[in-house]
Amino acid sequence: MVTVFVVLYFTILLLLCTYGLHRLHLVLSCWRHRRRIEAVGDVAPLSDGELPRVTVQLPLYNEATVVERLLDAVAQMDYPHDRLEIQVLDDSSDETRGIAEKKVAKLAESGLDISYIRRPDRHGYKAGALDFGLARAKGELIAIFDADFVPQPGFLRDVAPHFQSPEVAMVQTRWGHMNRHQNLLTSVQALMLDGHHMVENRARYGANCYFNFSGTGGIWRAAAIHEAGGWEHDTLTEDLDLSYRAQLKGWRFVYRPDVLTPAELPEDLSAFRAQQYRWAKGTVQTARKLLGRVMRADMSRSQRLEAFFHLTPHFAYPLMLLLSILILPALILMPAVDIGTMFVVDLPLCFGATGSLATFYCLAERAQGRSVFGALKRLPALIALGAGLSPHLTRAVVDGLRSMSGEFIRTPKRGSQLGRYRQAAQLPFVEIGLTLLSSASVVASVETGHWFATPFTLLFALGYGYVAWTVTTEQLAPRATKSSEPERLPRAA
Repeated sequence: MVTVFVVLYFTILLLLCTYGLHRLHLVLSCWRHRRRIEAVGDVAPLSDGELPRVTVQLPLYNEATVVERLLDAVAQMDYPHDRLEIQVLDDSSDETRGIAEKKVAKLAESGLDISYIRRPDRHGYKAGALDFGLARAKGELIAIFDADFVPQPGFLRDVAPHFQSPEVAMVQTRWGHMNRHQNLLTSVQALMLDGHHMVENRARYGANCYFNFSGTGGIWRAAAIHEAGGWEHDTLTEDLDLSYRAQLKGWRFVYRPDVLTPAELPEDLSAFRAQQYRWAKGTVQTARKLLGRVMRADMSRSQRLEAFFHLTPHFAYPLMLLLSILILPALILMPAVDIGTMFVVDLPLCFGATGSLATFYCLAERAQGRSVFGALKRLPALIALGAGLSPHLTRAVVDGLRSMSGEFIRTPKRGSQLGRYRQAAQLPFVEIGLTLLSSASVVASVETGHWFATPFTLLFALGYGYVAWTVTTEQLAPRATKSSEPERLPRAA
C-alpha cells in the first residue's frame, strides 16, 4: 500500500510538472518567433474610403454601474459614422434597461447609428444575444466589448487593416487593467491575465498554433462566424468554442499585443471565483466537444499538442487538490532524505512545478516594460490563490465533464458603486477543512525534516485560509441597496 501511495503521489507531481514544462515551452516559443510577433503591428492604415463597415456589439445583463461608461467610450471611437453600427444587446432585468435606453436615444440624436435591442427571452445567454444581434447586423466585421471594457478611440482603425487579408477571421487585442493596483487580489489577477495575453497568446500566434477569441476586445469577420456554424450555447465558453470551429475550417487568427483595451477586474473574491468557475467549466465542455475533432484534424504534431494543452489546463486544479491532501501522509510515510538526494529528486520537481511559473510571469511583465521583480513579489500570492481556488475549480471540472451548457453566471461589475452587484456563494466549509489539513502538513514537514516541502505546505495553508476567510467575510457583509437613479460614472479613458 505504501508503494501504491508513493507511485500515486509522484505521478501527480510529474503531471503538474508536465504542465509546468509546457509553460516553459511557451516562453521559448515567444523568443523563437519574436520577429513574427513583433511584426504583427506593421500593417498599413486604411483611408476612410477603404475602411470596412463595422458593427459593434455590446452584450449587457444587469450592468447599471458601468453601462454609461461603456456607451460613452464607444461613442468616442474614431471611425466614419456612415461605416459604423452599434448594437446594445440588453438582456437586463434591473434598472440597466432604463439607463441604456435613455443613453442610446441621446447618442442616436447626435447622429450615431445605434440601436437598443431586447430579445423575447434570455435563451442562450451571451451567445444567444450575440447571435440575435448578428442576424440583424449591417457590418462585415463584428467588434465585441463586454460591459466592463473601455474601448479606445483608435481601436477600430488599428485593427481593421488586418482584414484586408481574406483568410483572417478574427483579431484579438490585449486586455488592460484599470484597477490593477486596487488590492492584492486585483494585482494577482492582472498578473495571471498578463501571462495569458503576453505569453500564451503571443506564443501561439507566433508558432501558428490555434488560440482563441477572449470573448471581448476583439473583431470577427461575420462571414467566418457564419461558416464556422455561428454562435452556439452548448458550452459556457462560446468564444473558445467558436474560435476552434473557425480555425478548423481554415480561418486564420491574429493577435495584437500592442493594442490595449482597458477593463475592470473583479475586486472581491466571490465574483472572481464565479468568473473562474465559468471559464473552467466551459473550457472542459469545449474540450469534450471538440478535442477529438482537433486530434483528427489535418495539422502538425506541434499544433495538435499545443491545442491539447490549450483545452485542458484546468485539469491541473484536481491534481493540485489531490496533492494538498496527499502531502500530509506522504510526509509521515516517506522518510526525509539526505541533501544530495533532495538536489537530485526534489529540486527538479520543485522547479518543474514552480520555477516555470516564475519564468512565465517574468516574461509577461518584461514584455510590457515592467520590472520582473514585480512578478516575483506577487508569485507566492499567485500560487497560494491557485491552491485556494483548487476545490472550487475542481467542482467546475467535474461539472464540465458531467454536463454540457448550464447557466451563464455573469461576473458582477463594481463600476462606481461598490457592492451594487455581488456574487452569492456558499460558505467555504471545504476550504476551512483544507486549511486545517495543510496547517498540519506544515508542522509535519518541519518535524520530519522535509524542508523542501515546508514552503509548499505553507502556501497551501495560506491559500486555503485566504479563500475561506475572504469568502466568509464577503458573504456575511451587508448588501448595498439599489440607487434610485443612475450614478455619475467616470468618463472613458
